[in-house]
Amino acid sequence: MSDLFVHGGRVFSDGDDQVQDVLIEGGRVTAVGAGIEPPAGVETLDASGQWVLPGLIDSQVHFREPGMPHKEDLASGSLAAVAGGVTCFMEMPNTNPSTTDPAALEDKLQRAAGRCWADHGFFIGASPENADQLGDWERLPGCAGVKMFMGSSTGSLLVAGDEDVERVLRSGEHRMAVHSEDDFRLKERYASLGDGASVAQHPDVRDVECAVRSTRRLLDLVEKTGRKVHILHVSTADEIDVVRERDLGDLVTCEVTPNHLFMAAPDCYEQYGSHAQMNPPVRDRHHRDALRQGLADGFFACIGSDHAPHTREEKATPYPHSPSGIPGVQTTLPLLLTAVAEGWLTMQDVVRVTASGPARIYEIRGKGVIENGADGDLTLVDPSVRDPLPLAWLRYRVGYSPFEGTPLHGWPATTIVRGRVVYRDHAVVGTPQGRPIQLG
Repeated sequence: MSDLFVHGGRVFSDGDDQVQDVLIEGGRVTAVGAGIEPPAGVETLDASGQWVLPGLIDSQVHFREPGMPHKEDLASGSLAAVAGGVTCFMEMPNTNPSTTDPAALEDKLQRAAGRCWADHGFFIGASPENADQLGDWERLPGCAGVKMFMGSSTGSLLVAGDEDVERVLRSGEHRMAVHSEDDFRLKERYASLGDGASVAQHPDVRDVECAVRSTRRLLDLVEKTGRKVHILHVSTADEIDVVRERDLGDLVTCEVTPNHLFMAAPDCYEQYGSHAQMNPPVRDRHHRDALRQGLADGFFACIGSDHAPHTREEKATPYPHSPSGIPGVQTTLPLLLTAVAEGWLTMQDVVRVTASGPARIYEIRGKGVIENGADGDLTLVDPSVRDPLPLAWLRYRVGYSPFEGTPLHGWPATTIVRGRVVYRDHAVVGTPQGRPIQLG
């Protein structure tokens, strides 16, 4: 069934919130308002006492397929996504093999068909070898856009020098996602590490200057080429200052992760060790507080989980050989609900950074809002949940989270994708029905 009547919930969308009904027919919203009379035979879902949000869009996940299914795959990752209220995800290209051409993109789309619980798009990774073809490939069905790593990544997914960065920027028109760390400085910093290094040194090795130097170089080339970019996982107060000072308007948008907002050095490394290790690093409270302010005041266009799981055994490898990455696709919304309870975000902020924001900057059709004609993607939150987050609720294949035990201030109770309930009360419903997203 793709017809559904969601009755009596407090609907948050497009700057408004009030108790309303939502009617979904044929997978799309056909009416929003109070006192709607649904057509005969349409299934009714009672949302009384719950908050009804547009389905979340996670614009940065690593679901590890193909190549690393022991960490995660498209089925398990998308299940964790819908369990966290995410109805649409955009997956990154640093798999094995990397997604660097149309054949690799098509392989992921085929793997996703009939196995993904949420709607989805896949980034193609930029490299010096494919830079001149990206403008054609970014328009392929199911492509979420182009992702460029200016700092070291897997395989050939590194575009380090300004000449190659400019070539990538000139090849295409869609907004491009960028991992902005300076690879030249990274190599110097890692080479200077002595024996017995600790994971607590991670924010010093990949220091603030690594991020700032890369972002300055990127902004120079954005201004030169006029290409729109989206800077992922901003981790420093300094980068916020740099972007604001350059004031390039809509050419530059930025994203932040929950990890940088809800953890801080040195405590996170003392408590979680390498389970708090990611790139760019979680930094001290000065940077965390600046990122929180940037999320609240609208500097950040959206939040992406950067869900990047590794096994416990892999994480136990001594630093700096322990892999970077933290699982998080299922905990973004619960953490943001905590921010609302603490008073530094509003529910309208939550909708902006999880739904309407990513839909706007990536121009995702039919997503991010609850209005007539939009896809019937909804996340219903039970605001009464107050448990410490139990590991048993999390669907990650790796079986851990640094946010286990975090006090909750609400929880996604029901997830609806195009009018179909796919997850409810900690259990899957039906079969995977995810489809490729459409851009533009």
